[in-house]
Amino acid sequence: MTDKPEHLPERLALLSDINAARYLSVGVLSGQESPPYIALNKMTEPLDDMTARSETVAIRDLVDDVMHLYRNDAQTRADAWLAPRLHAALRLTRREAADSRLWNFLALAVAPDYVVWRHLPLKGRDGFPTTVAASRFRGAHYTQTFSRLWWAAELFRDGSDYGPVEVACGNQDVLNTILRLDIIDHRPTAQALIQLIVKKKVNTGREVNALARAANTAASTLMYDVLAEEDDVWDGSLLEEWIREADSAPPVPRKILPKGPDDGPVSPDAIDALVSCFEEIFDEYARVRGKSEAGGG
Repeated sequence: MTDKPEHLPERLALLSDINAARYLSVGVLSGQESPPYIALNKMTEPLDDMTARSETVAIRDLVDDVMHLYRNDAQTRADAWLAPRLHAALRLTRREAADSRLWNFLALAVAPDYVVWRHLPLKGRDGFPTTVAASRFRGAHYTQTFSRLWWAAELFRDGSDYGPVEVACGNQDVLNTILRLDIIDHRPTAQALIQLIVKKKVNTGREVNALARAANTAASTLMYDVLAEEDDVWDGSLLEEWIREADSAPPVPRKILPKGPDDGPVSPDAIDALVSCFEEIFDEYARVRGKSEAGGG
């Protein structure tokens, strides 16, 4: 199995998609070899940021802790623990998080062992050896190991409250389906979808997928941002202040959820309006695979 890097880079850096792809050999993807760290780090571009948030040790410690915590459990459960803490430790803007080079570097230079631990299948297909999908190291924001967790935390947090993130990341169908949808950028929509899971209106993976398809299709005719307009305009200065506080922030807590940027919760009225809307959409239009018409689906 892939080893933890012996010489951890002191700070985060950027690794281009092309250069990341060069080091995704079968040996690396199967966990039989570690990436060539010395050669890889020569191909990186340093960040201009020299504050605490660019230090790798905090992220590496979180990775070590989550692998220890869930060492005897299903690795999928690690997502709900790590996502809010990764977000709170990194303190990125969305613009910074949109740069795939940062996530490439995290996956290959800081924690390739976590990528293999989390995503290596139990068995291969058609007799071939098991390998991690290359997209877990270098891929879209909703697929790449660390990017998907950061974006889930960013899109599902309710202001400083990471509670909804735990719900979202505790359901693999939310991560694998809903995180891909453009409608999730609308904060009341994200919170309303989570409320349907909390209320157990949708329970199974098939129901989550059916709701996602129906809600996304309905968005072509229903304007969710009009149906559920937020009371207050989002204040980006509060996020900027949270980022500036990185140097003085205490370590991310392990036993309780951290606090995210205090840029305001979503309006409860806006959430309630969309919960009712989505319940109706689910009842009337969602088609749950494997559920008979007689059973109401």
